[in-house]
Amino acid sequence: MSPHFVGLRMAAATGALALVLSAPAAPVWADDFPSRPVTLLVPLAAGGAMDIIARRFAPKLSERLGKPFLIENRTGGGTVIAANDVAHGTPDGYTLLDAPSGTLTTNVTLYKKLSYDPVVDFTPIALYCQVPFVLVSNPNLPFKTLTEMIAYAKANPGKLSFGSTGTGGVPHLAGELLKMMAGIDMVHVPYKGGPPALNDVVAGHIEMFFADTAITPQLIAAGKIRALGVSSTARASVLPDVPTIAEAGVPGFQAVSWHLVVAPSGTPPEVVAKLHDAFKIAIKTPEIWQQMNAMGLLPIDTPSMVELQAFVKTEIERWGKIVQQVGIAGTE
Repeated sequence: MSPHFVGLRMAAATGALALVLSAPAAPVWADDFPSRPVTLLVPLAAGGAMDIIARRFAPKLSERLGKPFLIENRTGGGTVIAANDVAHGTPDGYTLLDAPSGTLTTNVTLYKKLSYDPVVDFTPIALYCQVPFVLVSNPNLPFKTLTEMIAYAKANPGKLSFGSTGTGGVPHLAGELLKMMAGIDMVHVPYKGGPPALNDVVAGHIEMFFADTAITPQLIAAGKIRALGVSSTARASVLPDVPTIAEAGVPGFQAVSWHLVVAPSGTPPEVVAKLHDAFKIAIKTPEIWQQMNAMGLLPIDTPSMVELQAFVKTEIERWGKIVQQVGIAGTE
C-alpha cells in the first residue's frame, strides 16, 4: 500500500473521529445556554423609555435564565453602531439588540449604504411594545379637532408647520403620512429632539408635533397644548379620552414605532427559542406590562418568531414606500 494512500486513510480516520467527537457539542452547548451573562444592547441613551423597560426586563430574565442579564447603552450613528455590532457579532445568543423600529425599517431606504441587512443579519426574538405618538397643537389656533385642523389646512395650504425629532424619524414620517392621507400641505421643521419641538408648540413657534404620549398628559391637562389624535390604531392608556387619528377623521392611519429584540443571524435555534420563551414570559408579568402602560406604550404579547420575520419584511416595505414618497431615500 502506498504511503500516500495510507496517509489519506489516516487523515480520513482522524477527520471521522473528530466529527464523532464534535457531533454532540452543538446541542449540548445549546442546552447549556446561558452559561455566562447575556448582554442586551440599548442603542439609545439611558433614561429613555427603551432603557427603562430594558432594565425592568433584566431581573426577570436573569431569574428565568439563571444568569445575569446585563443592559448596555451603546449609542451613536442613529442606532447604527449598536445594530452593526450585533449584526456582525458572534451568533451565540450572548449579545442581543433592543432595536427601535427605524433601525430595522426606515434605515434600509433612508441610508445610501447600510452596514447591515435587517432581514439577513438578524434573527427576531421578541416584539414587546408599540410606541404611539399624539398629534398636539398650540391651543390658540382656530381649530379644536383633527377634522377642523384638516379643513383649516386645506383652506390655508402651507400655513401650518409640524415639528419632528429629525428627518426620517417616525414623528416626521407620521406627519408626512398624514399630509398624504388627508390631502393637506404642511411644512416640516426638524428638531434635534422631542422636548425642543414640544416647547416650540407651546410657545407658538410651530403649530403641531407628533409627541411622545409619556410626556404630554400634564401639558394637555394644563391647557398648554391640545391633543388632536393618537397615531396608533388603539387609544393610549395615558390619554384615554383622545381618539386615534383613524377614529378622528383619517381612516386607516397608523404611524407607530416599536421595540423588537433581535440576535445575530445564525444563532442556534435552541438558543433563540429559549430567549423567545423567556422574553414572552417576562413581557406578561404584571410589573412590566403595567410599567409599559403607565409610560404610554402599548404592550404586545410577542408573536412567534416566524410571524416576526414576516412582520419585519412587511414593515420595511411599508415605511420604505413612505420614505421614497417623501423624497428622502438615500439622503443619509
